[in-house]
Amino acid sequence: MLTIYEDVPSGLLQCEATELHRILPGPSLIHLPGERADPLFISVLLHGNETTGWDAIRAVLEQYREKTLPRALSLFIGNVRAARHSLRHLDDQPDFNRIWKAEGHSKEEAMVRQVLEEMRERNVFACIDIHNNTGHNPHYACVNRLATPFFQLARLFSRTVVYFLKPDSVLSMAFADICPSVTVECGKPVEQSGVLHAQDFIQSALQLDHLDEQSMSVKDIDLFHTVAVVKLRHDVNGSIDDESAHVQFLPDIDLMNFREIISNTQLARVRHGVGMPLVAENEFGKDVADRYFELSNGWLCNTTPVMPSMLTLDMDIVRQDCLCYLMERLDLDKTLST
Repeated sequence: MLTIYEDVPSGLLQCEATELHRILPGPSLIHLPGERADPLFISVLLHGNETTGWDAIRAVLEQYREKTLPRALSLFIGNVRAARHSLRHLDDQPDFNRIWKAEGHSKEEAMVRQVLEEMRERNVFACIDIHNNTGHNPHYACVNRLATPFFQLARLFSRTVVYFLKPDSVLSMAFADICPSVTVECGKPVEQSGVLHAQDFIQSALQLDHLDEQSMSVKDIDLFHTVAVVKLRHDVNGSIDDESAHVQFLPDIDLMNFREIISNTQLARVRHGVGMPLVAENEFGKDVADRYFELSNGWLCNTTPVMPSMLTLDMDIVRQDCLCYLMERLDLDKTLST
């Protein structure tokens, strides 16, 4: 599936995400030289409707059209077919950010193994995977290792940093075995502020000489730990405005993202007889929904203070991925000392 280039194909930087299929046959890896040889790996469009990464990197590359990059760059452009239709992924495709364990025999997993081997051979310096989300969220970075270089890379993007281990089949998790890696969430794809933020981050990462293995030069981060992934039960349908749905969520539920929600907050109306509509899977694969949620007089409420992220009003995303993640705060000093 993978096409490898040693230069930017003619006309590529002039394409919108929906037009990339005219030039690229599919997932593509573009290697570009720089003053420092170990490449920065950047991934965009793992989800075809999350266009901020592409818009940011093409703006950066336009600035270096006539001059050498400060560091070699390897650009992975993911789901070109889905981007053509502005979709997360097509019906005949897996989610391109859920295949990076690469333990199977699909053509997508074979592509993943090729990308990872290619970057190992090139002694990849760091990895950045750029994403959008659909709900109301701040811009934040995610790491999969509690280690200084990962925090330093994340802090270049945001003081808000989320540590997670599930899902464990994402790109940043695979790259964490070979270099410092982060996922950055840049808000909604329609927001130009996300493009500018990602563009500045890429520029800063390209200028890095090294990531310090010893001292922690950034203490001013807000660190959170994802403790559960919350999904709708497969036999339950949800809605924002349809009163006949099994679950009708509050119309502004995404405003709860990155806020500590006090106990017994009403989150959704639940039809009689539906039962607990949510599954909350912790890092060990156990359903802990009853630890966090209960039904009270037809309302879905939280039983304990929680801090959600990625709550969305888009029920297609809820079905394809999840309703939200639940987080707890971590103390950075204690984390680094253990």
